[in-house]
Amino acid sequence: MTEPLVRAVNVRKSFGDLEVLRGIDLEINRGEVVCVLGPSGSGKSTFLRCINHLDRIDKGEIWVDGHLIGYRRAHGHTYELRPHEIAAQRRGIGMVFQKFNLFPHRTALENITEAPIFVKRQSKADAEARAHELLERVNLGDRADFYPAQLSGGQQQRVAIARALALDPTLMLFDEPTSALDPELVGEVLDTMKDLASDGMTMIVVTHEIGFAREVADRVVFMDGGVVVEHGPPRQVLDDPQHPRTRGFLAKVI
Repeated sequence: MTEPLVRAVNVRKSFGDLEVLRGIDLEINRGEVVCVLGPSGSGKSTFLRCINHLDRIDKGEIWVDGHLIGYRRAHGHTYELRPHEIAAQRRGIGMVFQKFNLFPHRTALENITEAPIFVKRQSKADAEARAHELLERVNLGDRADFYPAQLSGGQQQRVAIARALALDPTLMLFDEPTSALDPELVGEVLDTMKDLASDGMTMIVVTHEIGFAREVADRVVFMDGGVVVEHGPPRQVLDDPQHPRTRGFLAKVI
């Protein structure tokens, strides 16, 4: 049996008195596309942020590619990693947010080359060559010298995807990547994500795009109240949900 790429064990997270994650157990296999659905406040985005240690977990463990994320064990104790060690772990985990978070004063090309040059110490020539390849991959080869303000929201989000891919991650996390877009721009971002999925990229996608989940996901996870309520193949979860909470949610969104 191949070890899962992502393994979450009894993951708990609170913000003050509010317990947002209440014991998440989940495994993601290499090459798998998993779509996470659920109502607002169910813990979906928090769980995603915990996977790359943007939010510290309070209890449990998260493993990615065989590495305990954010922590190390020594002499019977668990210690949080130093910032540079956490940054090194994040290089293998690409993340795309709701907001595009592009540098407004840098071109599309410069946004993509920033991390490879300053994090991976690539030469400018190598980083730019790779950035041009990635812009072509997201169908923005003619927008390399455009600034974010000159791009549509969908184009900015595709630049953000290319930027995440520039570090050659083994895992891509998408936190509602189309929620800030006008409806007519959603399709171009989803098409880019479909292409990634067809290339075998391991992806965890928090989304309300049921059609995308039905078409692309290998597995759908439904979260509510900080727990995984139900998960399985899209046809099972979306067409024949077993839990009343899943049925109630889908009745409102499909």
